[in-house]
Amino acid sequence: MARIDRASRTIKASPAAIYRAHVDPAALATWRAPEGMRSEVYSFDAREGGSYRMALIYVADGQGKTTAKADVFVGQFVELVPDRRIVERISFESDDQAFGGAMTITTRFRPMDGGTRVDVAIADVPPGISPEDHQAGMDSSLANLAAFVETAA
Repeated sequence: MARIDRASRTIKASPAAIYRAHVDPAALATWRAPEGMRSEVYSFDAREGGSYRMALIYVADGQGKTTAKADVFVGQFVELVPDRRIVERISFESDDQAFGGAMTITTRFRPMDGGTRVDVAIADVPPGISPEDHQAGMDSSLANLAAFVETAA
């Protein structure tokens, strides 16, 4: 059975603001990298069937999946339902089979009193990514997303 990792957070912003932060490359580069990393977006086509390429780069300690200091990956937008759901399929550029294959990231936005519940489910996680490291990374990215959209609100 394929591994599915999950993370959730209630964010004090509208579903529309959170959705926009996912489909704007400058915004995505600001919040997606977990603590200890930064992002670079190389290409970005936010439409169903569109693709993107980006890197998460370690700013201090860390071993990259693609280079010594970077995790480069290619993504495709499988489904874009404005203000409700985004489905992405991403693959790391890595020679290490432990990071091979494509993951499916499903992000759902559910309006709640005072904000939006953001639920992330990542399926087919490569075995080279430990559950503990992945959970920490997802939680950190959601905290960054919250800080980004709550500040803009």
